[in-house]
Amino acid sequence: MDLSLLATLGVIHSVALMSPGPDVAMVLRVASSNPPRVALLTATGISLAILLHTLASLTGLSLIIQSSPWLFGLVQLAGASYLGWMGLGALRGALAQWRARSDGAFSRAAPLPLSPFKGFTLGLATNLLNPKALVFFLTLFSALITPQVNLATKSAAAVLLLLLSLAWFCLLALLLTKPGFQAWLKRMQLPIDALTGGLFLLVSVGILGNLLLGLLT
Repeated sequence: MDLSLLATLGVIHSVALMSPGPDVAMVLRVASSNPPRVALLTATGISLAILLHTLASLTGLSLIIQSSPWLFGLVQLAGASYLGWMGLGALRGALAQWRARSDGAFSRAAPLPLSPFKGFTLGLATNLLNPKALVFFLTLFSALITPQVNLATKSAAAVLLLLLSLAWFCLLALLLTKPGFQAWLKRMQLPIDALTGGLFLLVSVGILGNLLLGLLT
């Protein structure tokens, strides 16, 4: 087993996990108005999606998808549409809260708690349908996992990335659902929804822009 390779993968993945993006934004939004169990299941959904991306890259499935223009284009379109839909939903929520606050009825605009299953599926879909995640893992493994790397190292890499993902997102979920943090997050729900919606829309527009550019060239 190549321990130096695993260490390199772990460091790169850890930096990527902690970088602001749709995954962190989703955990933040769910944790702001839901119990710890729901936030933890959102974190689990994101981590499972990361495992699926890892396995797809290790088995060559991601390479097949990216090497097929129409198939990769379809993946990009589906992912951008989902992220855009989530972004618009978050912005609509922020607008509803702003209107309620203006009318002096802000408490009635508080979002209803999600079911545990809904929290899980939101986390799973947010990462799994993000084409940027597919490209990231494909690029990472293409650069570091050569044909000479044995099965034990590949298996260990998949387990390592899963455990790191679970550790980070579950820690984040637990921290953000602490009573003190959650009370502050609830007061900040409007800007959180606005920023989350803006981030999701920005990623969506970026993906669609690259897709359109590819079609025109």
